[in-house]
Amino acid sequence: MKKTLLAVPLLVLATSTVFAADGTITINGQVTDKTCTVNSAQGKDFTVTLPTVSQQVLANTGDVAGRTPFTINLTDCTAGSKVATYFEPGATVDFNTGHLNNATGTATNVQVQLLGSNNAVIPVLAAGAGGVQTNSQLVDVSNAGSADLNYYAQYYATGASTPGNVATTVKYTIIYQ
Repeated sequence: MKKTLLAVPLLVLATSTVFAADGTITINGQVTDKTCTVNSAQGKDFTVTLPTVSQQVLANTGDVAGRTPFTINLTDCTAGSKVATYFEPGATVDFNTGHLNNATGTATNVQVQLLGSNNAVIPVLAAGAGGVQTNSQLVDVSNAGSADLNYYAQYYATGASTPGNVATTVKYTIIYQ
């Protein structure tokens, strides 16, 4: 028994690994009292319905079709501030392309791209400087405390598409500056 009790501490010492720090990561952030109310027609959770398209228009990798506008309407914001949308990278995101996978639909080789009001693709990946994703635009809040965040969604072919439904989701957060 005494030999077993002595062996345990010696075993722990023998198996411990030595680590040396190579650097320090400083993480900064800010919590604000600025908020807005999402005041879109369907509420904060809403559906964007893409048009039905032929599989022939999504025959090759990179083909796009069915660009459909949608708007996130905000009210009760702090006048004079700026807002943007941060699309949360989650389970439905292809982290290689930044597009949304066809999560529950039956069509194959089809993803969904999000675009800003400038028609530039917004990769749903980590945010850059200032908490804003690439190609997501900061929008000025009006003196009345409202802002409209305009976007597009469209089909994107990852190969020759096959017929079926396309269904995906993405969570979003409003960023305040």
